[in-house]
Amino acid sequence: MLINLSNHPATTWSEQQRAAASLYGAIEDWPFPAIPPEWDEQQVATLAQRYAQRIVDRLQEVDAGPHAVHVMGEQTFTCTLVRLLQRQGIRCLAATSHRIVEEDPAHGKKIAYFRFVRFRAYPEV
Repeated sequence: MLINLSNHPATTWSEQQRAAASLYGAIEDWPFPAIPPEWDEQQVATLAQRYAQRIVDRLQEVDAGPHAVHVMGEQTFTCTLVRLLQRQGIRCLAATSHRIVEEDPAHGKKIAYFRFVRFRAYPEV
């Protein structure tokens, strides 16, 4: 199973990204939590610990694997959660993409598109 912990549900992914995720079987979308900017490190760590336990519990409920967690969101929470999951032997992934920008100078707008390339594992430190 691939747990998709991001604000981008798998239903919005390209066919290429869904195909890359299929290595892990089913995809389960979990919305990324809102992390208030006023929180200190301990509050972030506490929430990350709760999420890590929920993820471990969920992955134990399903078949033997392989399993991974796609984690994309607020950086301090992501870093903390990835470290906690890696300590449990859970593979954590980020999506890599090409950023394509279209500018409309007449209207002062810039539109960015992201074209998925691959999943990259977070390095273990």
